[in-house]
Amino acid sequence: MSTYNETKLELVQFDKSDIKALIELSASVGWDYDEYEVLTVMSSGKIFGHKNAEGKIVSSAAVIPYENYLSSIGMVIVNKEYRGLGLGREVTQKCIDFAPSNASIMLIATEEGKPLYEKMGFRTVDYVHKYLCDNYTTAIPLSISRVSIENFSENDLPEILNLDKAAFGDKRSNFLHNRINQSEQCLVVKDSKANIIGYGISILGPINLILGPIVAPDSQTAALILDRLAFGHKGKLRIDVPSGNEEFMLFLEQGGFLKASIPPIMVINSVNMPPRNNTLFGIAAQIFG
Repeated sequence: MSTYNETKLELVQFDKSDIKALIELSASVGWDYDEYEVLTVMSSGKIFGHKNAEGKIVSSAAVIPYENYLSSIGMVIVNKEYRGLGLGREVTQKCIDFAPSNASIMLIATEEGKPLYEKMGFRTVDYVHKYLCDNYTTAIPLSISRVSIENFSENDLPEILNLDKAAFGDKRSNFLHNRINQSEQCLVVKDSKANIIGYGISILGPINLILGPIVAPDSQTAALILDRLAFGHKGKLRIDVPSGNEEFMLFLEQGGFLKASIPPIMVINSVNMPPRNNTLFGIAAQIFG
């Protein structure tokens, strides 16, 4: 049982000087955050947590407020030596309090965290499917006669933001700008009239090439985007797929991806997710919703 004096633990907002210690905290639970990922989180939202009397970070949680009625919580971690003190609840509540008062708040829960979130009033409304791959191979021939795929340019951003808003359920201009700056690749799909109908981003992390967001009008186009993002990568890949995309998930499994888990999407201050138009095939990362 923990015997730490809670009065010596201070709940603070972290800044860039804390990045190294946050990476160490995340690594202690097997999460692969790096400097670029933490910077994107800080640039898009806020990270709170506890420091002990020696200034060591022993907990964290991040909140990303989007532009209308939705915020996302993630990076909820408590050092294993400090569990049982209520730090997870306190830092999660800090994120809830920081979010706009009218915001629906979502998170993607770990198995360990789900009971806490349920006690705090979160309810499960959906699931995501976490897929990992050690060796991607193109699963099916993909015709590109109807569309073209190009590298992102700044002029594409307004159309991407509109596509993403309809797919995700809220506008997230600041986050997507930061994510594109962080990306290994950002691709746009154009139809025969040069209208952007989809996009995809890859992020090179310390362990995985993370694929997402992927927004597309159909599973075939989503598979084409994924294929272009993943092609030639020598290493592990990861994508988190919202429920309802069975055809796309079959493509992943044919290409060497294995389903690792199906974590729940939980919300508070709402009874369900904001309306989405079924074009989101891969999320950015669990922290971003």
